[in-house]
Amino acid sequence: MRLRNAAAAAFGALTLVLTIPTSAVAATGQFTYVYSGLDGRPQVGVLENPVSRECFTLPEVADPGSSSPAHSPRNRTDSTATVFTEPDCRGDRFTLRPYTGYGSERLKLRSVLFG
Repeated sequence: MRLRNAAAAAFGALTLVLTIPTSAVAATGQFTYVYSGLDGRPQVGVLENPVSRECFTLPEVADPGSSSPAHSPRNRTDSTATVFTEPDCRGDRFTLRPYTGYGSERLKLRSVLFG
């Protein structure tokens, strides 16, 4: 009888653990990029500890009709960063390694996904 009760309790605990929602996982560190400010001068954008598996459209370059894409990304997070040429993680993509991944001025981006 005790074995049956112990098994039922273990099964109940496992079910409870599997149904508790997990918190959002974040990439730890900074992701930086360069964009043209309203005066045409280069500005640096920063994403600090971005959420993993969530697409980030870079706000400064979100509208392809009124802004040039960002460039020169630096991935200093602990996650792989995939950069995209279009908003909403669409278009051509390029992957940047964790901690040391970077791109030159030729690598254009409007959105990024971590994970």
